[in-house]
Amino acid sequence: MLAIGIDPGTAITGYGLVREEQDGSLSVVDYGVIKTSADEKMPERLVQLYHNLKNIIDLHSPQSGAVEKLFFARNVSTALTVGQARGIALLALAESGVTIAEYSPNEVKQAVTGFGGADKNQVQQMVQALLDLEQIPQPDDAADALAVAICHLHSARMRALEDRAG
Repeated sequence: MLAIGIDPGTAITGYGLVREEQDGSLSVVDYGVIKTSADEKMPERLVQLYHNLKNIIDLHSPQSGAVEKLFFARNVSTALTVGQARGIALLALAESGVTIAEYSPNEVKQAVTGFGGADKNQVQQMVQALLDLEQIPQPDDAADALAVAICHLHSARMRALEDRAG
């Protein structure tokens, strides 16, 4: 199964596509970031984000996708802009017919490292190890998006096992 993970933001949105093979191994298909300029008005930035995400989804045709949930932010305006980017990501996935899941940062950390309180560096090192990469993916937003995709694939595998057992 091919899954896309998205780490939303209006300035930088990370994306990562990970394929799970029949034997359970994971491989990177693509990853990167979509950047928008703070010099542009928010509506234009959101349009750019939407079109870029749609192009990536159309190019790779993932079967499923996951978006990181918004965590509590001290800065309300930051939370609102991240929420707008999340909405754009969910719209792009839904409009493309991709099955969508959402995970909190702690759920992603738990799935990738085995510890929901892991720090950013621990998550990035596990992403590198799980995907058999020579170095930690850069920038951080792309590594975070790959972690979201890994979390989603692990969660889907667990749900399938539960369905077979139940």
